[in-house]
Amino acid sequence: MNQTVANPSIAADAPQSPQGRASALTRLLLSNEFGLAVLLLLTFLIFANTLQGFSSTFSLFTIGRQIGINTMIGLAMMAVIVTGGLDLSVGAIGACTAMFFGYLAQALGLPLVFAIPLAIVFGAGLGFINGITVVKSGVHSFIITLASMSIFFGLMIFLTKAQSFNQLPAEVPSFGKWKIGGLVSPLLVISMLMCVVLSLFYRFTTLGRSMLAAGANPKAAELSGIRTGHVITACHVLTGGLAALAGLMLTARTGAAIPSMAGQLGQDWLLPAFLAPVLGGTLLAGGRVSVVGTFLGAAFVQTMTSGLLLMRIGEFWILACLGVMLLLAVLTDKARQSLLRSKGMV
Repeated sequence: MNQTVANPSIAADAPQSPQGRASALTRLLLSNEFGLAVLLLLTFLIFANTLQGFSSTFSLFTIGRQIGINTMIGLAMMAVIVTGGLDLSVGAIGACTAMFFGYLAQALGLPLVFAIPLAIVFGAGLGFINGITVVKSGVHSFIITLASMSIFFGLMIFLTKAQSFNQLPAEVPSFGKWKIGGLVSPLLVISMLMCVVLSLFYRFTTLGRSMLAAGANPKAAELSGIRTGHVITACHVLTGGLAALAGLMLTARTGAAIPSMAGQLGQDWLLPAFLAPVLGGTLLAGGRVSVVGTFLGAAFVQTMTSGLLLMRIGEFWILACLGVMLLLAVLTDKARQSLLRSKGMV
């Protein structure tokens, strides 16, 4: 679902003319979501019919589980892109949260019902540090989060001595291996539920619509009474909470909290964090998000990656392919916007 700043003068239940319905259909056919859905379906069918084992029950479960994690990572980045910001520390926040959770659950023996919410609040707190620093300093979030990425990760390594928590309660790895109906991972279900929640949040809540307005036109938002500084901070808090949730999901998949689970400084998360929302249609300039598009983008990227791995293509070539996909997604979105503007549809 695309969320943009709506025109309040147009009634939501106004009857549409045939021309209006045709215009809506054209918008759908030109949308990122429709294009991604078709591309995802074609990619899956090609791999399923050419690669042995790609469509096996185990493979589908594994792909779905990773889609769930990558979707949450993409949603975390999307939450801050909505105002035109960036957060390079999502991987570091995810890894720090996982290690904090491991400390609570293993070292302190805290029940999971308390350890999980506290870990998510911890991640949101790291996001708050990013947000308040961006607002107070006036420095772009790219620079602030580039610095905080190193700070968060470095402090985590110092405090934990880079030791993993691999004796977590049995419920943690069991949850990561659980198969709903023998096929679907609960991690995928969690991400899909979060997509629903965020769609409703951006569409119907005052804060969600304020985020969209602040991203579309910060000066106009300020003049209309929106405190953009608070909104930007809230975006980073949301990003921190979602990154924390992604870290916990990855912990459930691996069955342990590992300092390098998101790569050195959390850099392994950066490409999927940008790919999913940008492929899905979220504008890097802010003002528009696509929650459904982010999910489809994560699904497409993981399907492509899994297929290429089964084809025994080198990992470095896969990373290069993903980088090209990100570049093409940005250029395609600019072309699509130009086409819509030329037809007077935006």
